[in-house]
Amino acid sequence: MLLKLFSNQRRPEDNSMVSRIMSCSKYMPAPVCLIENDENGKLHLRKEAKDILDGISEPVVVVSVVGLYRTGKSYLMNRLAGQQSGFALGSTIESKTKGIWMWCVPHPNKGGHTLVLLDTEGLGDVQKGDSKNDSWIFCLAVLLSSALVYNSRGTIDNNAVENLHYVAELTEQIKIRSAEASDEEEAEDSEFVRVFPSFIWVVRDFTLDLEIDGKKVTEDDYLEYALQLKKGLSKKNSDYNLPRQCIKRYFPSRKCFVFPLPVKTREDMTRLEILQDQDLVQQFLEVSGHFCDHIFVNSAVKTLKGGHIVTGQMLGGLVEIYVDTISSGEVPCLDNAVLVLANLENQAAVQKALKVYQRGMEEVKNTLPVSIENLTCAHKKFSSLATSEFTKHSFNDEKIEYLKKLEEAVDNFYVDLLVENETASEKKCRDLLKNLFSDMNKRLQDGEYGQSGGYVLYCRDRDANVEQYHGEPNKGVRAEAVLEEFLTEREPEANSILCMDNKLTENEIQIKKEMEKAALLEQKSKEEEEKRIECEQMMETENARHKDRVKQLEEKFQKEKEQQQQQEMDRAIESKLKEQAEMLKIGFKDEADNLKEEINKCPYVSLLNNVKVESTGVFEAASAS
Repeated sequence: MLLKLFSNQRRPEDNSMVSRIMSCSKYMPAPVCLIENDENGKLHLRKEAKDILDGISEPVVVVSVVGLYRTGKSYLMNRLAGQQSGFALGSTIESKTKGIWMWCVPHPNKGGHTLVLLDTEGLGDVQKGDSKNDSWIFCLAVLLSSALVYNSRGTIDNNAVENLHYVAELTEQIKIRSAEASDEEEAEDSEFVRVFPSFIWVVRDFTLDLEIDGKKVTEDDYLEYALQLKKGLSKKNSDYNLPRQCIKRYFPSRKCFVFPLPVKTREDMTRLEILQDQDLVQQFLEVSGHFCDHIFVNSAVKTLKGGHIVTGQMLGGLVEIYVDTISSGEVPCLDNAVLVLANLENQAAVQKALKVYQRGMEEVKNTLPVSIENLTCAHKKFSSLATSEFTKHSFNDEKIEYLKKLEEAVDNFYVDLLVENETASEKKCRDLLKNLFSDMNKRLQDGEYGQSGGYVLYCRDRDANVEQYHGEPNKGVRAEAVLEEFLTEREPEANSILCMDNKLTENEIQIKKEMEKAALLEQKSKEEEEKRIECEQMMETENARHKDRVKQLEEKFQKEKEQQQQQEMDRAIESKLKEQAEMLKIGFKDEADNLKEEINKCPYVSLLNNVKVESTGVFEAASAS
């Protein structure tokens, strides 16, 4: 008789999670092949799938399922997608899934997030006969997911654990640090826990009672019992302990679900795709519901090393980087992947931010000419918005390399706009002066200023026009400079009229000439002084704006980095403390001492303060014994 794992019926509101996914199947109506595994065992990223991911700008929760072939992985993923069919099922001994298939659906309870389901090719397929290829499939599932589901059948016995030998091979197939950082003190394998996904072991077709030594236990207890280590240093015990130690060390967050048979007859097992829920065993539905709820609620958003949240676009970039690396015969390195992805994302972030600035400044461009105050104000406003846009999409730009590229692009656009503003101002001012002096030019042609007393009349008209010119608004930044050039151009004309005015004595004419020169020099000096002050103000504003922005970004990056490292380190320490306590509990004091040494080397020990009493008590008890 099957053990009733859950005595309470699933709450009606829980069913809404799956129903919401079902109602959104149009988001991606069917799975597509993400990574093709060709007949030669070569892995290829499919463009169709990459294009789909490139269109997803929101964060992703990535759930991968791995396990031996023909164990029902695809059916499990269809349940997560809220569909009866989708991922191909096989009712024969032939494995249906080849490579890695992907299905993107809206996350049922995290608004603005996408749930990415990855169904992997069955491991251990006798027809394929390539264990290395299996290892890479498993490796990719670990690298890409935020939750890893391991699917097996029957019980968690030694064979089931040994079939998960791929975990023990991960350190050979994944590197955390780049070659430049490989000399850091902390052992690389101890860092896996910080970046690996949560682990869910699903046992299918489970027909035993959940009991240990006659006592009822939970599914999680059952898993931990199966992962217990054996005492002794014999090779047999070491071989037995190795996969269990790796699972414990690399996957500190572990969960177990045991599923009964979904149907009562062998015939129904071959047509699961067309069966309705009412045709399935009630207990299977209950466990399925709790499993789906756990995935939906507890599976974290996919993050990179350092804690940066991964979007669909970034996930597509990661897949491309990892597949290219494996195809080239190299070992995937998380540091290098982050670096390559950061370069791609930051280049795109620069372009997005620049467009924000350009769109804003185009509004100003349509109103040229404008004053330098208005132009500077708009420049500050939209460059600040551009920086915010860049910060939103960029990551790992610790050297501010891409921020500088954005600044350079913004400055180039701004300089061009300054030139356009000057040109527009100059044209407007010259057109204005031409219009204002049109009547005066006609009088000049008619000889009105060539008569006795003409110079006084000329100065009166000229000064009136200049005064009217000064009164005209929105002339722009070249107003004084254009006026100075205009008056200088007309200086010979004024001198000629002055000399022809016989009403003035020679001495008066000389005085008037000196006054004309002095007035022009004063106008030029005024224009140059205003321009100098204007330039200084612009430079000071730009420097202050740049320094303030860089400072804020550096502080933000540093704060985020410290928080992310703290979270990762706390998780790693928590895992080591848990493993250490288990080691001491079963008498593995040497291994526990080694773990204590690793913990003491960690630069972040905030979590140790929280568990100091507990861990100290364990060590004291061990010493006393």
